[in-house]
Amino acid sequence: MTRAHTASEWSHFEEAEKKRIVTRSGTQWSRCQGKNQGNGCKNQRRFLAPRHATGKLICLVKNERRPFGKTRSAAIMPPMNSVPPTTEPLLTPAQFLKGVGPVKAELLAKLELYYARDLLFNFPRTYQDMSELRTIDQLEEGKLASVTGVIEEVDLRNTGTGRSLLGLLVKQGASYLRGLWFNQPYLRSKFQVGRRILLSGEPKMQGVRWEMVHPKFEFLADDDDVPAGRILPVYSLTEGLNQTQMRRIMQSIVESHAQLVDDVFPDDFLDAHNLWPIRAALPQIHQPRDQDSLEQARRRFIYQELFVLQLALAIRKWKLTHHRRAPPLPTSARIDARITRLFPFELTSEQRTAIDQIAADMGREVPMNRLLQGDVGSGKTVVAMYAMLLAVAHGKQAALMAPTEVLARQHVQTLSTALKASQVRIGLLVGSLTAAERKQTLDALAAGELDILVGTHAVTHALNQSVPVATSDGLSEALAGGRFAKLGLVVIDEQHKFGVNQRAALKRAGIDPHYLVMTATPIPRTVTMTLFGDLDVSTLRSPPPGRQKTHTYLAEDGQRARWWNFFKQKLTEGRQGFVIVPLVEETEAVEAASVQQTLDVLQRGELLGYRLASLHGRMTPIEKESAMESFRRGRTQVLVSTSVVEVGVDVPNATLMTIEGGERFGLAQLHQLRGRISRGSHAGYLCVFANPSTDDAQRRLDAFTKSTDGFELAELDFQLRGPGDLFGTRQHGLPPLRIADLARDVIIVEEARSDAQTLIAADPDLTNPTYAKLKRMVLVRYGEALELGDVG
Repeated sequence: MTRAHTASEWSHFEEAEKKRIVTRSGTQWSRCQGKNQGNGCKNQRRFLAPRHATGKLICLVKNERRPFGKTRSAAIMPPMNSVPPTTEPLLTPAQFLKGVGPVKAELLAKLELYYARDLLFNFPRTYQDMSELRTIDQLEEGKLASVTGVIEEVDLRNTGTGRSLLGLLVKQGASYLRGLWFNQPYLRSKFQVGRRILLSGEPKMQGVRWEMVHPKFEFLADDDDVPAGRILPVYSLTEGLNQTQMRRIMQSIVESHAQLVDDVFPDDFLDAHNLWPIRAALPQIHQPRDQDSLEQARRRFIYQELFVLQLALAIRKWKLTHHRRAPPLPTSARIDARITRLFPFELTSEQRTAIDQIAADMGREVPMNRLLQGDVGSGKTVVAMYAMLLAVAHGKQAALMAPTEVLARQHVQTLSTALKASQVRIGLLVGSLTAAERKQTLDALAAGELDILVGTHAVTHALNQSVPVATSDGLSEALAGGRFAKLGLVVIDEQHKFGVNQRAALKRAGIDPHYLVMTATPIPRTVTMTLFGDLDVSTLRSPPPGRQKTHTYLAEDGQRARWWNFFKQKLTEGRQGFVIVPLVEETEAVEAASVQQTLDVLQRGELLGYRLASLHGRMTPIEKESAMESFRRGRTQVLVSTSVVEVGVDVPNATLMTIEGGERFGLAQLHQLRGRISRGSHAGYLCVFANPSTDDAQRRLDAFTKSTDGFELAELDFQLRGPGDLFGTRQHGLPPLRIADLARDVIIVEEARSDAQTLIAADPDLTNPTYAKLKRMVLVRYGEALELGDVG
């Protein structure tokens, strides 16, 4: 029988893999000794588990035959008639735990909770503070309180000012409490008459009835107990399992198994960092005595999670510095003068600083691993160009990798224009090339006849001779004959859109170049310390001199005619503009303008007589390039597009932008879109039309109109949306954080980073036996994702 397990489940097998693993009715599992591990294993009695959730499969061979080929979903658990193991209590299947049984075990499996250890580390998603539980008759004005009751009435109406008002009448015995929410109509579908609910907030007497404005709320099952005076954990659930049942299961597992968990930290480390031992923290994170105990328990696990991540990043950075070698490419006054004379402008002080940092890195015999981050229009491309020309000056090749073909082609145009007076040879490698064009480029690359290769992630596969690949831009055949003759530098544009797999391909090819990664999205500080924690950082905050201001407005539908009249006036003066919409095609599920619908409406209405065209992600590369070329040359006056233009598109004459459905864009994305205009000698004008339905959406839009500082907006966007929306950890190949929050836990992130760097500086391979368990945890969780397999 074959089934895939989660990373959490696999970690249990990691701990027991040198033993016989006993699970099913005495069934024994052991590591497969076959030559073809994983999917290629010929043993039909196998058990597949992704090692650290990265996709590498390792087989565990079972000693009794079961039907082959029958697969089930991830929610699979040991059969209900099996006997629990006795040698590994933390690996006890959930069905054998007190209060669980076969039926509840199936429900827990839907939450990926299979064994005792899974449940122990299934932390509450939030808490209900019942120490403030009151009856309605006990409420006092202005004092925080929690009230339980049954929803008696739900009412949604619009006020005279155009705002929505959602009212909820909750009955408790013979008394009533009203909950009110402004501008949150989406909550209406959540509330159902007759449902039990818990409201928490500050009560205020209005007439003869108590009210709470914007209270927190939690739905309760009919049989949920609500004991006063306690802090109750709130767990994630699945259909058929309520909070009362889950709390009883968790209480039982904590009582029976919490004291069996070994601590990865030695006692002196716990004392030095004011951390609770794990056996003290586990009970308090599930059943806290009070708020102080809860905070101490949470701090213990947040710190541990972040510290393990920072250790992995510190080890990776140490390895890159001490175990790998790159060609030294130092600069000199002569080389610097030859490069800078190609720029028709004076470098800013920040550009000069970044260039000096990069040149110092490239002059060493270890690979540069540097992140260049900058605000919109701060001149990152010039800095990257300097780095590439420095490589070329030493007879090496440089690769510039972009996330889209539109951006790759624009880079080629920018470089070709800037370097037309030089002898630098530039090539393009993207998915839309014909077979003959691709072969010609790859042959020139291998012969050393190209100095700079620009392309999408297809560039990665140019390093692997005759390797079948399938990339995001449609490359599905082998890139035969492709290999850099003398690669010295790789520049990766838009790093957060470039995962670790492509970087690993470079390493597998035996290449050890210098790396410069860029992002046009300013990165919040805690994200820089985590997802980019293995990189040195250079920052550009200020735009080059002469960059024009962009005026930003948030408008209502009643102001459309006025805006379009202004828009047409600027077009008549010779300017160009964008109209940005969130969807490519109309859908009934989402009420947002589509590219085609907007194009049709504008051509027949507001922009009748002007030259319009469209651009979106579903067009072929040739269609996209044709649309962009027409816009660059001024043949198209207005480009109706999705956010495909948010990065890198540079048309100096474009000074106008209309954004439809602005509430559907993130703050960082809005700021990037704004960066597409006023890139020449004329000021820019941007108008956002939006219908925000949440307070957060309104805050994003207000902040966008008030600030043009990308770093300030990135921090606010991070607070509102979290890191998952900005830089998904899956894109980086890193497991998600279970309890830490990079936006909330800034202080602990900094503490964990400092402590990890101190420890690795003293013991790079964690050879001290005191840290053996900690080292194992680092390797199990991050070893493969961060290529730490050769550490120990």
